[in-house]
Amino acid sequence: MRVALAAAVRTLPRGAGLAYEPKFDGHRMVVVRSEADVALQARSGRIVTSAFPDLAAAALQLPAGTVLDGEVVVWHEGRTDFALVQRRAAATPARATVLAQSLPASYAAFDVLELAGLDLRGRPYERRRALLVDLLLPLGPPLQPVPMTTDPELAATWYETLPASGIEGLVVKRLDQAYPAGRRGWQKLRHTDVRDAAVVGYTGTPRRPLALVLVLPVGDETPLVSSPLSAALRAEVAGIVASRAAATAQEATAAAAPTGTATATATAIGLGEVTFRPLDPPLAAEVRHTSARHPPPEVLRLRTDL
Repeated sequence: MRVALAAAVRTLPRGAGLAYEPKFDGHRMVVVRSEADVALQARSGRIVTSAFPDLAAAALQLPAGTVLDGEVVVWHEGRTDFALVQRRAAATPARATVLAQSLPASYAAFDVLELAGLDLRGRPYERRRALLVDLLLPLGPPLQPVPMTTDPELAATWYETLPASGIEGLVVKRLDQAYPAGRRGWQKLRHTDVRDAAVVGYTGTPRRPLALVLVLPVGDETPLVSSPLSAALRAEVAGIVASRAAATAQEATAAAAPTGTATATATAIGLGEVTFRPLDPPLAAEVRHTSARHPPPEVLRLRTDL
């Protein structure tokens, strides 16, 4: 199931026929309720049902032939916590059962793609939204429709006030729009200092990465070195590097080819050129950064394929 995507905008779109939804800070997930069971699909297409047994059990209440698009989130101390969603997503099946009790997940649904076996993706968003609300409101948590408004002033208020609850920004859709599967047919307005970036390398050693080397979506694409990584991010990057190294070693052994570690240079703000170890293919990360005249970009989290 190819999901719809959103193109970033810098200002709040306004005009007739627009709908505004909060953008939750979680993992994209498609819920598929078949005749026999439930499957939870990540944006990448990977099936992650075993990591979220609480959501799978709740989705059994849906009628057979239902497909939902939305975001899985974990609430903690009054706000969504992305790190806890990652923890849930990475759990083994046995551990997932325990975490479902201590860190229950919620599903913020923003679209219904199929209902009772009928493909709704060609229907206008306004109609799909009405069907989504009618479907989920009687069920209640943990499956809930995201809030929606057609009032741009209320949307602007959400944008300014909801970040305290872990809301990243807004997603804007046309009321008459079909579901844009696999395309950036929606618009997203995120808080201006948070951006997606390509991670093209890291400084430090494979076992202890110190900072990431980033290419931002603006500017001249000169690689920049991030601020020092948190302990959690260091461990996450080290794990990815180790798994890639193991895969590369296996491929090299099969081909009887030598392996090696390449280096390159990037700009560290205030330090000039530094040497780093490239990552190919690059990773994706969410960073906080304004311009090269300010402190180095801060890596908030990696964007995994989930």
